[in-house]
Amino acid sequence: MLAIRYVVGAVLAVSSLTLTSAQVLADSPELKPHWQTDGLRTPESVLYVPDENGPYLLVSEIEGEGNQADGKGGIAKLSLEGEILDQDWSRGMNAPKGMGLRGDTLYVADLTEVLMVDLESGRVQARIPVDDSVFLNDIAVADDGTVYVSDTRTGKVHRIHNKDAELFLEDLKDPNGLYTEGNDLYIGAGDTLLKASPEGELETVATGFESGIDGVEKIADGEFLVTCWVGLVYHVDNGEVTRLMDTREPRMNTADLGWNPEDGIAYIPTFFNDSVRAYRWQ
Repeated sequence: MLAIRYVVGAVLAVSSLTLTSAQVLADSPELKPHWQTDGLRTPESVLYVPDENGPYLLVSEIEGEGNQADGKGGIAKLSLEGEILDQDWSRGMNAPKGMGLRGDTLYVADLTEVLMVDLESGRVQARIPVDDSVFLNDIAVADDGTVYVSDTRTGKVHRIHNKDAELFLEDLKDPNGLYTEGNDLYIGAGDTLLKASPEGELETVATGFESGIDGVEKIADGEFLVTCWVGLVYHVDNGEVTRLMDTREPRMNTADLGWNPEDGIAYIPTFFNDSVRAYRWQ
């Protein structure tokens, strides 16, 4: 197990964007607060959309219960500056969580189904049931069009081809955050970041996180930003795990982050605090 190198023991106040560091190493990278958007409805995941007419953000809002098919959830649309452009961009979902994009279709993990949403209109075009699923959590789409979805409660990852879902991996520990590179899949499973080949062969990328992984984003070759829902954010650099932020004391959860590769900005939904916070990576 790799040791965690604690570079920044940070506490982020809920009411402001001031980051107080207990200790900082001189040349260590950090997440610098950029903006904050309040008034969201239990935001769980953020997706950066590189639209040719101007990129924007989509935020999944659970609003109701995270494990109930209550039809209260939906997707909000934000500008890159954090302005809420359309909070009701798409509605009528059941505890929506992770999202993935392919072409003009948005895929959304919606409890026991994967929704296909038209990116232009926000309308749900199809619902793909996932057999034996309980708590679908994150989505990632590979270059070959394969859609992967994690089920944290059952320890499984499913994959979808041509609107048909099938089991891909099982017996994982609390699989949640997903990220694809080419046709390979990265999986945040408990306190371990795994990499799976299209054939299902697993290897460990990094381990030693203090809590279960929620979001995973690759930011450079061999480098990832990883969130843990309890209020922890990490940098992974070729297997070395560094804690960047700890917001457990003010009880601010850090859910499934989004990443803007053009500007080097991470977007972290705070779930119970009903906000999304943007941080510049530097």
